[in-house]
Amino acid sequence: MCNPVGQAMLLDDAGSQLNVVVGLCVGHDALFTKTSKAPVTTLVVKDRVLCHNPVAALYNHQAYYHNKLYEQHIPNRY
Repeated sequence: MCNPVGQAMLLDDAGSQLNVVVGLCVGHDALFTKTSKAPVTTLVVKDRVLCHNPVAALYNHQAYYHNKLYEQHIPNRY
């Protein structure tokens, strides 16, 4: 399953020169960064807003951003 320390060690053994973290939880990306010998940058972190699918907003950016940023006020009928 999720083993950020093992992933960092595997990439170190493969000779990785730069690691880009995509989709790890905040605690797990910290463990990965601490363990990795190569420099690490975090591109995308998991979040609960998108049900742990951090790039969902990128896949469906028009609908997601339009709905979030331009929500129209719907008057209460009751």
